[in-house]
Amino acid sequence: MQKDLSRKRIQPGKAVGRSKSNYFEDRGNRSSDGKGLQKKSRLDAQAILLLIVHTLFGSANALSGTFVGVYLWKAKNDLALIGWFTLVTHLTMAITFWLAGKWVKEHNKMNCLRLGVAVSACFYMLVLLLGTSSFHYFVWLGMVQGISAGLFWIAFNVVYFEVTDPDNRDRFNGWVGLLGSGAGIVAPWISGLLIVSLGDGAGYRLIFSISLGIFLLGVIISFFLKKRKVQGAYEWLFPFRCLRQAETPWKRVSLALVFQGVREGVFGFMIALLVYISTSSEASLGKFVLITSAVSLVSFWAAGRFIKPHFRKISMLIGSVMVVAVIIPFFWKMGYSTLLIFGLGAALFFPMYSVPMVSAVFDLIGSNEASAKQREEYVVLRELSLNVGRVCGVLLFISVISWSKEPLVINVLLLIIGSSPLVSWYFMKNQLSVIKP
Repeated sequence: MQKDLSRKRIQPGKAVGRSKSNYFEDRGNRSSDGKGLQKKSRLDAQAILLLIVHTLFGSANALSGTFVGVYLWKAKNDLALIGWFTLVTHLTMAITFWLAGKWVKEHNKMNCLRLGVAVSACFYMLVLLLGTSSFHYFVWLGMVQGISAGLFWIAFNVVYFEVTDPDNRDRFNGWVGLLGSGAGIVAPWISGLLIVSLGDGAGYRLIFSISLGIFLLGVIISFFLKKRKVQGAYEWLFPFRCLRQAETPWKRVSLALVFQGVREGVFGFMIALLVYISTSSEASLGKFVLITSAVSLVSFWAAGRFIKPHFRKISMLIGSVMVVAVIIPFFWKMGYSTLLIFGLGAALFFPMYSVPMVSAVFDLIGSNEASAKQREEYVVLRELSLNVGRVCGVLLFISVISWSKEPLVINVLLLIIGSSPLVSWYFMKNQLSVIKP
């Protein structure tokens, strides 16, 4: 019966969130209680705990992750090598998402989340042990990082769907961005100062060790999250079957996610690396992240508070246009000042793009009870689409960098890759027009 239900075409209608069947019961209880209607946009204790775990995970990565590319660059000045490391990470992440979907669907998804945090700790432990010879093992390190990200995000995204609903999803996403930006304000700045003051060897060892401790704290905090109910059997080929349906909205949504991933795959490591190459200083990179994260904090707060479902379409369009526009100063001169203009612009406008995008996709997953029952498979479909885009973006980057490293060529490449949010908005605009009751 479940398989038959999952074949139904997704239609805008009753929105599902929280847990599969409990959502409808909760919504009915709220509608019969005036107080419930006023409180429906608030985050409950489980959502707040999930935010704390996410913040710890993000803080540890902000402390050290910003400098992993720099660490590899200093060991061997090779942009292509860093591109290959990133490519391996995204490929492994995609495979991990697909495989771990069964664990999350049929077994203990909280253990999957905890293992993801623990494997992240192992990644930094390996970097500590390998030291300056890390670049020789970039394939294995990329695989470990990909496994950690895949395990954490498959579990996080499913639990996120279960503890939120369309009434508070934008608020939750705003808090995710706000707290992530808060971590980004302090952590990279401190890391940069420590590396400069203690020297490369001792500085990097210290920040990687601190990250290891924060990851372990995240594992401990995660035990306060309730064990989530499981139901149904995992359908391995669901993403492919879903996309073969004639009129499913997931075809356009998946294409939007692919183009979103194109930008993420390259800009996720390239901007920080360009800042370091321009300044030759980890402290300057830390200061850059501090300034841009401070702006991003305010922007995510505003996006989470003021972007409502009927504003999503115009908000995402404005955000898409502006994150492309801030790349243009690169053609004047690639330096710290133009990179800072880009960073500030992206920090200011990217939340206008990302918050509606994330909320609309998860609202689609919860558009009816049948699709909500297969939320794990839809989360896998979402992440596979993102990683297809990330892999394509990084492959394009590696191809171009291997051909030419001229500044103009790199700037054109960044503009092309950075324009992908506009294509993402084009494929997403119809879904953004669907307003949930």
